[in-house]
Amino acid sequence: MNQQTLQSMKHMKLTGMHTLYESVLDLPVDKQPSSHQLIAQLIDAEYQYRQDKRMTMYLRLSKMRYAATMVDVKCSAQRNLSTESLTPFMDSAYISRAENIAITGATGCGKSYLGCAMGHQACVNGNRTMYLNMNRFIEQITLAKVDGTIIKWMNRIAKTHLLILDDFGLQQLSQQIKLILLQIMEDRYAKHSTIICSQLPVNKWYEYLDEPTLADAILDRFLHKVHRFDLKGKSMRTKEI
Repeated sequence: MNQQTLQSMKHMKLTGMHTLYESVLDLPVDKQPSSHQLIAQLIDAEYQYRQDKRMTMYLRLSKMRYAATMVDVKCSAQRNLSTESLTPFMDSAYISRAENIAITGATGCGKSYLGCAMGHQACVNGNRTMYLNMNRFIEQITLAKVDGTIIKWMNRIAKTHLLILDDFGLQQLSQQIKLILLQIMEDRYAKHSTIICSQLPVNKWYEYLDEPTLADAILDRFLHKVHRFDLKGKSMRTKEI
């Protein structure tokens, strides 16, 4: 009877339940949980298994540049970054509130790493996340327009809980890219969150976009509800000799 139950769990793809029930059956009878305890443990095991599976899938699909976690982020006064300033973002509640994050600072100061750590935490908390540096962002737009999948691609971005745009400001954007960026910001406004990492301070973004009307439209949607991290200090890539 027990083997039949295990086979049924396996057939129904209840992997978490199957694994736990197998381990319970290996216990001496006097050590096995009561029926009520067992039901609760089986449900909890299946829930946890599915949560972990979803997190693994979200992490894989996010294609983040660094395998960073919030615990790995180095905080110090010299970096203008504290553990207290990061704590409110651990539960990813800002995503449910559709709030954005701007991470700025000089090259090598850890902007991308912090962005990826936040992206990792978002995946852990069950949020679909997409990481794109601006080179890849432009490349994907170009390819999607060529093969006719641009609308499908933009719809996918629109539904992503957290979008991370890295290296913002390193290259000039064409009129077409700016218009698509505007549409993306419009689609995501008040629905989902975006993180932008840039060497340029936020007050230079208008000048970078180099078109007042479009710059206002794009940045108004991003900066309306934004948290700012302005990282300081020497390059984290500098190796001690």
